[in-house]
Amino acid sequence: MNEQQKLLQRIRALNFAVIDAGLYLDTHPDCRQALAYFRKHQAALKAAKAEYTQKFGPLTLTGQTGDERWDWIDGPWPWEGKV
Repeated sequence: MNEQQKLLQRIRALNFAVIDAGLYLDTHPDCRQALAYFRKHQAALKAAKAEYTQKFGPLTLTGQTGDERWDWIDGPWPWEGKV
């Protein structure tokens, strides 16, 4: 598994943790431990996505950064890997 694949796997795992914690918090809104867990994993997910974008290009349309033109189409798609 290369660096890009490892980072994508980490993003998927962190995304799952955030969603799962959010669902738990829907029924346990006063659980401070769950809220801390959610915030920790939310921050880690944000950092992992930023790292991916910096190293491999935008992961989603919202990561598109071109000011002068639509640069989403310039690189390989996230599932194709960097050429």
